[in-house]
Amino acid sequence: MHPRANTDVARRRLANQRLVGKPFRSAIDAVAQLGAVQAQDYAGAKWAIAQRTAKETDASIEALIADGSLLRTHVLRPTWHLVLPADIRWMLALTGPRIGAAISSLNRRLEVTAKLFVRAADVMTRALEGGKHLTRAELAAALQRARIDSSDSLRMGNFLMQAEVDALICSGARRGKQLTFALLDERAPSTAPIDRDEALARLATRYFATRAPATIHDFAWWSGLTVSDARRGAEAARPQKSFRTPKPTTSVHLLPNYDEFFIGYRDRGAILERVVGATPMQRDTALVSNVIEIDGQLVGGWRRSTKAKTTSVETTYLATVSPAERRAVSGQIARYVAFTGGDAS
Repeated sequence: MHPRANTDVARRRLANQRLVGKPFRSAIDAVAQLGAVQAQDYAGAKWAIAQRTAKETDASIEALIADGSLLRTHVLRPTWHLVLPADIRWMLALTGPRIGAAISSLNRRLEVTAKLFVRAADVMTRALEGGKHLTRAELAAALQRARIDSSDSLRMGNFLMQAEVDALICSGARRGKQLTFALLDERAPSTAPIDRDEALARLATRYFATRAPATIHDFAWWSGLTVSDARRGAEAARPQKSFRTPKPTTSVHLLPNYDEFFIGYRDRGAILERVVGATPMQRDTALVSNVIEIDGQLVGGWRRSTKAKTTSVETTYLATVSPAERRAVSGQIARYVAFTGGDAS
């Protein structure tokens, strides 16, 4: 692709993802429109949402997760995502079988049979009933008491992932710094099932409305669907307005690990125009880290650390950055510190 074409693609994605222009009204609106926000990096996912809104903070988004307005579970590919309670069941019904197939070989290696999982699911369900929110360690202890070996980290992880995929459990309220699990039936109201074609159309509509320009292969990567299903969904998707190619922007963001601006695409070449001097390893490493974005292009990475109430950010550049751009990055560092509610170091 010609460099100019790449730049245009990146700028259109910035606009469609609301990183420039009119922001989403709220965190709920952002997740509703995006469909799902990758949340493998828990703190980073909250920051990703906040950057697409005007006023959300770490504390305000945390409160939405605590009260169940946003739920975190394994759905798509599979990895953790934040989704709305109204969407979690139909998304799991659509993508769950693919996720189950993906982890089946590991289950066999770990000797997690279907019969054993039924027992484990029953133990976890009884442990969580009545609105209890338990940590991974507490659920592992409940399994051990029932004489189900949960000492292996991978084995325990698969017990939990399968329970998430089967719509039994999802995220609970965080306890201090510890994440918890809760029963999905107690966190999200039952919703009427929809047929598979409707689910494919819904997911494709949200993906292309917020991530265009994108290809069928990008959508298949993001969703974890087959290319055939991705194509069916795209063909059935509702027509959506797509922003025209924006002019050069003053966009500067400290994007977190797995931000949808780059993780949502199989081909991420559109954002690499300014790092032509970097080695392939440097570019690949940057794309799985916290990313500094300027006018839709990757220019470097950043690291965050928090001690007590003090937040610090360290930056590394892979491209030539002007003094004005560095000042803009400093402004985004200040925005991030304000988001966390901490003090700058």
